Amino acid sequence: MNSSLRLKSSLLSLLILTVLLAVWQIATQPRLAAPTATVTLTPEQIEYQKLLGKDPAASSASAEAGKGAGFPTPMQMAQTIYKHLSDPIYDNGPNDKGIMIQLAHSLARVGLGFALACLAAIPLGFVIGMSPLLYRAFDPFIQVLKPISPLAWMPLALYTIKDSSISGIFVIFICSVWPMLINTAFGVASVRRDWLNVAATLELSAPRKAFEVILPAAAPTILTGMRISMGIAWLVIVAAEMLVGGTGIGYFVWNEWNNLSLTNVMFAILVIGVVGMLLDLSFASLQKWVTYVE
Repeated sequence: MNSSLRLKSSLLSLLILTVLLAVWQIATQPRLAAPTATVTLTPEQIEYQKLLGKDPAASSASAEAGKGAGFPTPMQMAQTIYKHLSDPIYDNGPNDKGIMIQLAHSLARVGLGFALACLAAIPLGFVIGMSPLLYRAFDPFIQVLKPISPLAWMPLALYTIKDSSISGIFVIFICSVWPMLINTAFGVASVRRDWLNVAATLELSAPRKAFEVILPAAAPTILTGMRISMGIAWLVIVAAEMLVGGTGIGYFVWNEWNNLSLTNVMFAILVIGVVGMLLDLSFASLQKWVTYVE
């Protein structure tokens, strides 16, 4: 039954992709302009046009160049994808690096900021979740800080840290802390009372109760918070790298937009989406692995 449903969903996804590509191809077909008569100007007429501030040769060249301009076609996107993936790790200077190098810088920043957030949020969430007093005491601060946009912290980070790369890591940290902290505290506080009573009956020590009873019960909720945090972190790093510049997939998008290369911008958007999907799938697998099914 599951295999049949998986096959049907895959076929439907393939059909939707085919339709989208067909619509894209039709929408980007070059428009046929109305035929115009070819006019040959005499040298005197060309000189007169130049006196008026017009350059007939430049106007003709720009018109020819404009014929191929516009939204890229699927074939042009396929050529761009092949070009980037055929040599993904080249390094020709600050503004010309392969897509894998740009991704490596972004993933390193996300990984470091996310790891620091885990080290801060999960232990603190454990303590808050096990104490109703601390849960109520910390809740107002969490509710105030949680809605703040991560990019709103960027000017403060740049002013205090004075390093663009570390500031980007700080933004990842600050946006990853809250979902993990809230989910960890909620998961710990929601552990079934029966299990805690059994642990008390067996006179388990506090560390054993935390690691053998509370942690396994709260693990699915903790992984949910980590999954949400990773999605937000990958979302924020692109915008952060547009601001701080240097390297990274976000800077690659901004640099290619400044170069007016729409195909490269769309390729980067596709890469961002695929990497984000892979990160989410990895946390979904971990979440399924730690979830207990009765």
